[in-house]
Amino acid sequence: MPIVHIDLIAGRSQDQLKGLVKDVTAAVSKNTGAPAEHIHVILSEM
Repeated sequence: MPIVHIDLIAGRSQDQLKGLVKDVTAAVSKNTGAPAEHIHVILSEM
C-alpha cells in the first residue's frame, strides 16, 4: 500500500487539492501497479 506525504503552504482551493490528489494517485498507480483504492495521499497544509 503506497503512502504519499505532501507538505504544502496553505492557500489552495479544495478543487485544487482534490485535483492534486487525483493526479498523484493516478501517477503512483501507473508507475507502481498498485490499485488506486490502495494508495493513500496525505496532505499537510502549513
